[in-house]
Order: sequence, then structure tokens, then C-alpha cells
Amino acid sequence: MSPRPAIVVGAGPAGLMAAEAMAGRGRAVEVFDAMPSPGRKFLLAGKGGLNLTHSEPLERFTARYGAAAGFMAPLLAEFGPEQLRAWAEGLGVETFVGSSGRVFPAGMKAAPLLRAWIRRLRGLGVVLHTRRRWLGWDGDGRLRFAGPEGEERIAAGACVLALGGASWPNLGSDGGWAPILAEQGIGIAPLRPANCGFDLDWSPAFAGRFAGGRTGTVDLSFGGVRRRGEISITATGIEGGAVYGLSASLRDALATTGEAVLRIDLMPDWSPERVAAALARPRGSRSLSTFLKKALPLPPTALALLREMSPATDAKGLADAVKALPLALRRPRPLAEAISTAGGVALAEVDGNLMLRRRPGTFAAGEMLDWEAPTGGYLLTGCFASGRRAGLAAAALL
Repeated sequence: MSPRPAIVVGAGPAGLMAAEAMAGRGRAVEVFDAMPSPGRKFLLAGKGGLNLTHSEPLERFTARYGAAAGFMAPLLAEFGPEQLRAWAEGLGVETFVGSSGRVFPAGMKAAPLLRAWIRRLRGLGVVLHTRRRWLGWDGDGRLRFAGPEGEERIAAGACVLALGGASWPNLGSDGGWAPILAEQGIGIAPLRPANCGFDLDWSPAFAGRFAGGRTGTVDLSFGGVRRRGEISITATGIEGGAVYGLSASLRDALATTGEAVLRIDLMPDWSPERVAAALARPRGSRSLSTFLKKALPLPPTALALLREMSPATDAKGLADAVKALPLALRRPRPLAEAISTAGGVALAEVDGNLMLRRRPGTFAAGEMLDWEAPTGGYLLTGCFASGRRAGLAAAALL
């Protein structure tokens, strides 16, 4: 009698890694995905250069997962940055470490890696079904899918759910699984934006002229944590890698206290004394704008941001603002615009092998679990590592 199939729901990095882990151990695996092709968000992530993982020591790498670091540690110990690089190279995709410590494929793109991966999976006998949206379970425990020809019901010996979070829903991760699992009594932490931008109250003149501009390198600080990078000005607020690095604490502060004031050092390589000395020079008959352009080597967007957010016109007030410009954030951008998702299946709802305690034989992996991480390769590595752990456990169960 042929074995009952192993089912993976979701064809992102976590789901495909789960499928590979099971198929590599001789299991018959079928992958179901709602989109017309696999890896839609993975491909988008690699559009500007696929940041696959990070080269920093594993202990520091694991700490990037914050409150979930203890949960993620054993998964990353088995399949962390080094193992991920070796896996990619096994697909014929060489990797390199960039100046920031981030790891990229040699060609920078996600598409060649995904194509090689799909070829490997097909060689292992994995069957991919697209345009199949998961609807939950029927009364007999069979998986329900809405497909092109109507509803399908499939009995599975083991199932790995890897349905992603709820950011970029047009690419397939829309969080539609959350109410389905909640109806089963499974605890779901509210889905929230992670690695996201924030809204401010710009004046119409500033937003109209500087949306799309960048500040140049600045230091951001909030809650005793500093991040360096560029800020991008949007029509409604700010975004950028340095902002994303603080987004979890900023988002949580807004949710709990209703306020979050981000402070920006517009000239991190200048000491406060040097800035003060430059601004203490006589202005003469020059306008304040002309004086600031001459006194400080700041990009136009950064100078405009200084004028937008600081009412100071005296030398000391301006110097203080340059080194610690306060930005009172109003709200995070909507979840659909975020790079990733916080919240999801509560970690207490799964065992060490990521099997749902309330539904034996069903595992959860990837971004649908309640962990978050900053950009820099941590998100992808977490998805790969959790998908692999779930796939290995499902294969053992079968």
C-alpha cells in the first residue's frame, strides 16, 4: 500500500525547505500554494539584491530574534548561516559576504537560486500544485483547498503549514490562515507590521517637495538603541533600513503609550562641539537657509528635515537639533506595506519539532509563527531553519 502523502501548504522558503527535508528522506510530498507560481515574495525580496543571511557569529546572530531567541536557537544551531550558505552552494549558487557582513548570492538575484531549487525538488519527486487556496479542515480531518475546478479534499499523513505572515498580501501572504487556526482553539498573537515605515505629520510643502528624498547617513536612537543608515522621506513619513532596525520597539511603544519620539543625529561623524562651532559663526545678512547650507555639509533633504522638525533659529538650539532631532511618530505604516509580520501562531502552541499541540501531525513553520527579526538575512534564515525542522519532524512521523 502506498504511503499517505505528506502535504506542505505554502511555497515560500519555509514551505519549500520543509518539502525538501521530507522528500530527501524518501517521503512522497505535494506542495499546495494559492499563487500561480512559487516563491513570489522570495523573488521580490531578491529584486534589489537577495540578502540571504548574515556572517556574524551565531550567538550574536541568534540574539537578533529578540524575545524569540531562545525558541529559535536550536533551529539555528542545526541550520544557521553557515549551513544555509553551503545549501545554496550545493544548488550551484556561490555566495559572498558584503562589506556590512550580509551574505548575498554571487549574482545578487533570487531567481537563479529559486529555479535551481525547483529543479532539485522535482528531481526528488515533489509535486507542486498552484492556485490552491487552503480553507482548513473538513469534519474528517482532511485538508480543504479551493482550486480552479472547485474544492478539493485531501487526507495527509503529515502536513506542514508554511503560509507566511500578512505583509504584501498580493504576493500570497495575507494572514487568511489566522482565523482558521483560531477556530481550532490555537492561540494566535495579533498580526502586526514589522520592519516597517512610520507616519508623521509633515507640512504639505515639505511632503510635496521632499517625498522620495534621502537624508544621507544618520544615526537613529530610541530606547537606548542606536542604528546607523539612511532615512527615506515618504509622502506620509519615513522608512529605510535604520528605521526598520528600530521598528519593533517603536511600534510597541506607540501601541502601549501612544507615543514614540525617534531622535536623529543628522551629522554622526561630527562631534557636538564641531557642530556648535560651525553654527556659532556670524550669519551676517544671510538668510537662515543660506547660512545653514554654508555652515553644514548636509544633503538638501536633511537640511529640509531640520527646518521642518525644529523651530530653533539660534546657534545652540540648531546645534542641539542637528545632533538629536526629535521626530514624533504617529503610527506604523499598514501591515500590508510592511516587509514582514510580527505575531502569529503562539510559540507555546507548538512543540520542539514545531508540531501543533492541538492538531498532532500538523506542523507550522516560517513567518506564520510568532517571531520577528530585523532585515539583514535574519528573516530568511529563520524561515529556512524552521521549515527544515518541521519537514524533518514530519518525515519522521510518517
